[in-house]
Amino acid sequence: MDIQNTQSQMRKGVLEFCILSIIGQGEVYPSDIVEKMKAANLHILEGTLYPLLTRLKNAGLLNYRWVESVSGPPRKYFMMTPEGHQALAVLLNTWNEMANAVHQITQNINPIASSEASSALS
Repeated sequence: MDIQNTQSQMRKGVLEFCILSIIGQGEVYPSDIVEKMKAANLHILEGTLYPLLTRLKNAGLLNYRWVESVSGPPRKYFMMTPEGHQALAVLLNTWNEMANAVHQITQNINPIASSEASSALS
């Protein structure tokens, strides 16, 4: 098993949900999304973020507006559409169900014992 690939897939699986959650809190500039994700230890590159924002916008979940900037080109600020708020509510419910299920399954795992058992099998 490639544990790093599994970790990467787990992070990618929650990426849209986290981004929608950030935008659901109010209008946001993409670099603010990157910073909030980074602060939560979920690093994302702008090269990954922009295609995702475009896909969410094309799906009708986001909208944007241009804001003139005194220090450079206009900035695109993203906000949630009513459909986006509905999708976020569904994803939040799904997340809570999954998190509770995973917690129930994993709450009694002793990582040290699991590691020792794996080593004994090798």
